[in-house]
Amino acid sequence: ECLLFGKKRRHSTRMAHPSSRLLQQAKTIAVVGFSDKPARESHRIGTYLMEFYKIFPVNPLVSEIDGHKSYASLADLPEKVDIVNVFRRSELLEGVVEEALFADAKAVWAQLGVSSDAAKARAEEAGLPFVQDTCIYVEHLKLT
Repeated sequence: ECLLFGKKRRHSTRMAHPSSRLLQQAKTIAVVGFSDKPARESHRIGTYLMEFYKIFPVNPLVSEIDGHKSYASLADLPEKVDIVNVFRRSELLEGVVEEALFADAKAVWAQLGVSSDAAKARAEEAGLPFVQDTCIYVEHLKLT
């Protein structure tokens, strides 16, 4: 299950998501909307992902999260990333896809509850692998 805005949502744990190959091949993940507040879902999932990937927190409101430099935007990252994991409102997703394209990211993964037809269309138009409304934590657990 993934916690989203304090509400529990369950996902099937029987089969891995078709995009789980993205997780298997990735080495670096930018977490857009990574909160510095430990009670937030983005903090818990971002911290979990740090055990398996090189993580770049992206949050313009803080300079550091748990000893890791936080970047104001994807354009500020020191290297290209394999996945941009998005913890932002759905109406902001298309802008994150544009930023990911500019930063030459290899894929965008929007968390459970985050989706946008316009963002999906833009990603598909650019040939950018795109996952939405899917919890990266739940999908990663299926691989372990």
